[in-house]
Amino acid sequence: MATSPLRARRQVVVGLLRALSRRRLSTLNYASDFNRDHNADGINPSFIHPSSVVHPNAMIGQGVSIGPFCSVGSSATLGNNCILHPGSHVFGNTELGDKCILMSGAVVGDDIPGKTIIGCNNVIGHHAVVGLKCQDMKYKTGNECFLQVGDNNEIREHVSIHRSSKPCDTTVIGDNNLIMGACHIAHDCKVGSNNIFANNTLLAGHVLVEDHAHTAGAIVVHQFCQIGSFCFIGGGSVVSQDVPKYTMVAGDRAELRGLNLEGLRRGGFSVTEIRSLRAAYRKIFMPTNANIGGIESRLAEVECHEELSLIPAVLSMVQSIRESLGENRRGICKFRSWSFS
Repeated sequence: MATSPLRARRQVVVGLLRALSRRRLSTLNYASDFNRDHNADGINPSFIHPSSVVHPNAMIGQGVSIGPFCSVGSSATLGNNCILHPGSHVFGNTELGDKCILMSGAVVGDDIPGKTIIGCNNVIGHHAVVGLKCQDMKYKTGNECFLQVGDNNEIREHVSIHRSSKPCDTTVIGDNNLIMGACHIAHDCKVGSNNIFANNTLLAGHVLVEDHAHTAGAIVVHQFCQIGSFCFIGGGSVVSQDVPKYTMVAGDRAELRGLNLEGLRRGGFSVTEIRSLRAAYRKIFMPTNANIGGIESRLAEVECHEELSLIPAVLSMVQSIRESLGENRRGICKFRSWSFS
């Protein structure tokens, strides 16, 4: 008697369910065997999904969880309690510190000479690429290149952070940074700590960002520029020159728009410090006397001022401006002086 189509379909479905159940049980048995062996030695157990490819020479810490379809290269080192979500990958000579999380599709490291070092407690978002070869045409194949990332950074989806372009330099990211989606940090950049980069912040090569800087979305920073501490860059800005400490810039090309007052308040600056910085800013960039001379004269006046010269934050801002005006630097962003007419 011929089998009805409905009965045949039912047999296929039952067969698939049984196969899936057997596969799930085999995975669970693999995990339980792995954990039992490690528990017998008093070691915090790790889990490696059977579908992942982990090279036997890779160094895997305690309590590591490697999900399905991941890959870990022969020279990789994973610290304790790291989590690799499905489809994430660690290549090349790469070190992950303790408690790092790689979301699905994240790629860390590259099979090229050099090294990628990621600190502890970092989150690397979906499809982010960290520690890959730079996009600098001057890079010579076979040269060593380096990236070093600190602790407690949140690197969101589709971010790209590249290694240095030459053996004598290193791309460096500090601690406690929030790097939002689709940002790019190019070769040989130096980024400090406690910075917030909004979506599509693009840093060209050799850019230096100090601490506590904040960018709005879709900004571009020219190579070799320096972004000072506690500054703010408005959305859509094209920064082609240095941004002094504590200031705010916006526009194409970016111009100084005053002090980053909100950032200073959030940063714990006192009322006296903020008042002194405002007075210094006016003397430097908004002079009311046409005979006061150029910016060098105005900086000297602030440095010699009876009250302002006693405020470390004021002297720090003056020093930041002086350094940007030095030889082999790009100068500071344009500013609008008052008219004397």
